[in-house]
Amino acid sequence: MTTLTPAMTDTSATYFDFMSHASFQPGATLFRAPGALLTENDRYLFNEGTHERLYECLGAHLTQQGGVNGVHMAVWAPSAQAVSVMSDMNGWSKTSDLLSPSEAGIWSGFIPHMQAGDCYKFAIQTQAGDWLEKADPVAFYAELRPKTASKVFDHSQYRWSDGDWMATRGSKHRPESPMSVYEVQLGSWKRKNGNQWLTYRELAQELPTYVKDMGFTHVELMPVMEHPYDGSWGYQVTGYFAPTSRYGTPDDFKFLVDTLHQHGIGVLLDWVPAHFPCDAHGLGRFDGSALYEHADPREGFHPDWKTYIFNYGRHEVASFLLSNALFWMDVFHIDGLRVDAVASMLYRDYSRENGEWLPNKDGGRENWEAIGFLKRLNERIYANYPDVWMVAEESTAWGGVSRPTSGGGLGFGAKWDMGWMHDTLEYFHQDPIHRQYHHNTLTFRMVYAFTENYVLPLSHDEVVHGKGALLATMPGDDWQKFANLRLLYSSMMAMPGKKLLFMGNELAPWDEWNPDFSLPWHLADFERHAGIQTLVKDANHFYAAQAALHQTDWKHEGFQWVELNDAANSVVAYLRKDDAGQPLLVVANYTPVVREHYRVGVAAEYPIWQEVFNSDAAVYGGSGLSNGSKPLRHEAVGSQGFEQSLCLTLPPLALIVLKPQ
Repeated sequence: MTTLTPAMTDTSATYFDFMSHASFQPGATLFRAPGALLTENDRYLFNEGTHERLYECLGAHLTQQGGVNGVHMAVWAPSAQAVSVMSDMNGWSKTSDLLSPSEAGIWSGFIPHMQAGDCYKFAIQTQAGDWLEKADPVAFYAELRPKTASKVFDHSQYRWSDGDWMATRGSKHRPESPMSVYEVQLGSWKRKNGNQWLTYRELAQELPTYVKDMGFTHVELMPVMEHPYDGSWGYQVTGYFAPTSRYGTPDDFKFLVDTLHQHGIGVLLDWVPAHFPCDAHGLGRFDGSALYEHADPREGFHPDWKTYIFNYGRHEVASFLLSNALFWMDVFHIDGLRVDAVASMLYRDYSRENGEWLPNKDGGRENWEAIGFLKRLNERIYANYPDVWMVAEESTAWGGVSRPTSGGGLGFGAKWDMGWMHDTLEYFHQDPIHRQYHHNTLTFRMVYAFTENYVLPLSHDEVVHGKGALLATMPGDDWQKFANLRLLYSSMMAMPGKKLLFMGNELAPWDEWNPDFSLPWHLADFERHAGIQTLVKDANHFYAAQAALHQTDWKHEGFQWVELNDAANSVVAYLRKDDAGQPLLVVANYTPVVREHYRVGVAAEYPIWQEVFNSDAAVYGGSGLSNGSKPLRHEAVGSQGFEQSLCLTLPPLALIVLKPQ
């Protein structure tokens, strides 16, 4: 079976062809020279829906006019009667600095003597004569909440030091590469005295070193785009082009990304094109009309989140979102996006009852405009940056999410396996004595495991809103809870698929995540919690070191069941194989009962095996029961269809890995 990679999406250049283009430098900032802002071609591409870098011509840009320093301002507001710039300079007057309209619905003008750091908003007079005060939709920087003004920012000053990473990052995103992602919410990973946030630069002093030591290959940052409400965790965005000012300036955020890259850590961002909040200064009813959203709430309002839904069929909105996705790669060297809530974009009836949604032109529930946008997004991202990674959070059985657009897919590089997460946690929540009746829940995943390029996620969603911490939801006494958690993380390591773990889960907290405080780092001082942290670290490094555990994550040839049906003992065994066919044998015992003399079949060509990983090791807080450090020789005793087998001791609630010698 051919492995489908992002570079195979139609219209995308190959990695080598694109990277050899003489005018391209990976991650280079693409701002135009002063005086080249807002051309007729910009207006044409914007209205056509194909503009990819609106941030170069809309918003606030430092420039000169007639030898006078100032700022060029431009904003899309086609239904406005008048638009002006309110700012620190003019005392927040609505009439002092008026902008001129164009046929494209873009208002623009030059504001003399305005400079970096100045605060501003657009004053927009609607057709009804009302004045709205709006933040700049493409502002690069914003005031710290609860203030809501935009700020002029100069992106030309930062000097990057991540050239080695940018030149080689494509090798980190190939299907055969190990990818283990640490999901981070910057405001609560660690805090300083007084429960104050760390700044981007303070985070850069600690986060990269910790992530690298723990063996993670990437961080995925929960949304860093500007947002008014802390409790949204960034998922209700008002400043799509501005890193939140909670932790510093845009250049400070660049420094964090730069430092992570210098430590060999990729940076993914949560990106939210599915909806936006109704805050008065935001995108909603921007010029008095339904501009970015649909006018009909059956299409334009999300009942779950009480937010607006983008009108993906409007060309200018498509240009805005596509430009925003590329902006984070152009300007901040971001290595990929995890696109949030894709399912809500695909279906018109998502979370709606009959009568609360409008069918498409064919009478169906598919949102063809959103689907077309997602395909275009992935095509253009990979055409511009074949070396990044686009990941979908998609929770339904929509086909081809991570398959090429040329074959009808959406063109993502990977998809979160929400089914694996749900089934696995449901299984682990069962008392071990009952797991024999839920064995299919554990094994069903392999029926569909290679239909998409899957990421196995244990994300923030599993430890919030009353769900409890992973440790606390495990059955049994304290020893069994910790053993179950070790087994859960080890099972994720061993199963096909790239990995994602939410921050703090490596500490095995008893309480669910509280975004208003630091992670409970003091838990690492306690033996059992430290054991879980060490297991996560060792599992990450083991996963990266063993080709059989990552080369074939997305190939069915890399997986073979050995023992699938032993529900009575709640035991599974399978082989993971690298591209050359070299195997690792994985055996997991999902009960607290030690299984002595357990037979596992092996191929005759591999007579000698050795245990190389054991989640029950004493260093992890386990019982220390193992098959020893000496090699094990197979015996001529048939088992599971093999003529040869190993006689093993299976530790309680543990996973072991054996390697042929």
